[in-house]
Amino acid sequence: MNKSWNTHITKPRKRRFRWLVYGLLALVYIWAFAGIPFNGIKETAMHITKAIITGIFSPDWQFVYLPEGEDLLRGLLDTLAISILGTFISTILALPLAFWAATNISRSRAVSGSGKMLLAFIRAVPEVVLALMFIKAVGPGSFAGVLALGLHSVGMLGKLFSDEVESMDKGPVEALVATGANRLQMLWFAVIPQVLPGFLSYMLYRFEINMRSATILGVIGAGGIGTPLIFALSTRNWDRVGIILLGIVVLITIVDMLSGAIRKKLV
Repeated sequence: MNKSWNTHITKPRKRRFRWLVYGLLALVYIWAFAGIPFNGIKETAMHITKAIITGIFSPDWQFVYLPEGEDLLRGLLDTLAISILGTFISTILALPLAFWAATNISRSRAVSGSGKMLLAFIRAVPEVVLALMFIKAVGPGSFAGVLALGLHSVGMLGKLFSDEVESMDKGPVEALVATGANRLQMLWFAVIPQVLPGFLSYMLYRFEINMRSATILGVIGAGGIGTPLIFALSTRNWDRVGIILLGIVVLITIVDMLSGAIRKKLV
């Protein structure tokens, strides 16, 4: 009797709570759309849209390889190199920060807390902002893109690595401590073997993200395939835009497939 009465009472409460959530979501969407300025559709919109679609679906195949200058293959290889180097730099820098931020490795909460705050601060700065800063510092080109991706990825990789360290089995660590092993031996023989597969999986996942980010950074002058893409967009060369977008899709698809296959073997 009491159980059925409680169920009868809780159902209206759940229903009211659900409608309250729906109402709040509706208000958020209304507020968001109300803040978007709408000045109408331009008269040339249909003409431009038709030109874009026609150009994208009839790509400039001659741009795939040009012996005398920049082409699609060089741009894609440049983007691939930027993402590889950026991921490598971020992995090297994230390893010590991850052990610093891990609560079960650091000697006190204050030490691990400071590491987590540093990683959160690094993650808060977008890679586009970092790329603009490095372009001003070292000049436009691939080097600025590598530095931007490398520094920005440290925050996310460091957080993922520290979470992996915190979730490891403490049994091997306690066994080595009981035998008198020092801190370096504990890390090398008990911690690293447990967290290494997870570290490699996260590194490959971040590499996939960096591949996409490298194409965006090229648009602002940080090298890669984004540089000819922004030139083609600015000159309304839609057939060249089409072949560049096709090349980006093919490259990212291949990278995703290879990375996914490797991750399945690691995990």
